[in-house]
Amino acid sequence: MKVEHYKAFSQALVDWFLANGRDYPWRRTTNPWAILVSEIMLQQTTIPTVLARYEAWMNQFPTPAHLAEADEETALRSWEGLGYYRRVRSLRAAAIAICEKHAGVFPCDETTIRTLPGIGDYTTGALLSFAYNHPAPLVDANVSRVFARVFNDATPIDSPAGRRKHWELAAKLVHPTNPRAYNSAIMELGQTLCTTGGPTCLLCPVREFCTTTEPEKLPVKLLKKEASAIEHWDIWHLSPQGLLMEKQPDGKRHEGMYRLPRREQNEVSKLPHMCDQKYSVTRYKVTRHLHRGNVASPKNNERFIPLSELHSTPMASPDRKLVKRFLDDSEQ
Repeated sequence: MKVEHYKAFSQALVDWFLANGRDYPWRRTTNPWAILVSEIMLQQTTIPTVLARYEAWMNQFPTPAHLAEADEETALRSWEGLGYYRRVRSLRAAAIAICEKHAGVFPCDETTIRTLPGIGDYTTGALLSFAYNHPAPLVDANVSRVFARVFNDATPIDSPAGRRKHWELAAKLVHPTNPRAYNSAIMELGQTLCTTGGPTCLLCPVREFCTTTEPEKLPVKLLKKEASAIEHWDIWHLSPQGLLMEKQPDGKRHEGMYRLPRREQNEVSKLPHMCDQKYSVTRYKVTRHLHRGNVASPKNNERFIPLSELHSTPMASPDRKLVKRFLDDSEQ
């Protein structure tokens, strides 16, 4: 695409979005807190999953103050099913910073926004453009895919050179007066028409600007390592006191959350086997072997949680599924 076509490209996207853009709750507001919540939720989580949780979560924490006042366990429990729990910790840290340093008022300038915990280039661009309609660049996987095809660029999009190039393009292409619609449009184009695999080029609103002849071969990505297989052995100990659970210490992936207690394989080899559970976590494919057994002396980070409290106890989805499954079975 030639530089003189940049304005026409941006305007074509804005026009297309204003006529065809999808309706999401976070697009009906310019409230920066509501927009921040949606952006954090949408990181590594599908739109349908977020749609099912967003409005209820916002009802629970409608302002930064509501989340800042909640304890960590309540915040973690509210995030169950969305995964990647460090996100809600960062969101809570941002809420606390907004309350303590800005009297509960969400900052509106880029420099101050960037000081909030967990706020990087993408989230800054999203807040500036969606909440304040400021012409800020924004790049995610969808935007990178569109850029790679429009500019026929085989630079790996996940390489430092690819990221740098696309952020520079985003700054040049953002619509000067309607960045809110433009940034929504270019992301939605990647979600709906310029998708991975076979894009729908005939319906693309910017096809006249696209220079690639083989869009299905773009974008290029660096080779990724195969997921590593790991397994662990866990204990199911249900007593009159409740279910034995292990709290994750600080610094662990699920710090502050609870899981079924873990043991060495030789410790459970003679105990009744209940089930195997397979799930994926980032770069790992996990197999959990669950055994029924009694623990005479729980470890320091283990405690019995009364059944009446389990629903409000934060735990990752794989643990929640097993707890629900076997407690439901025990009640039948």
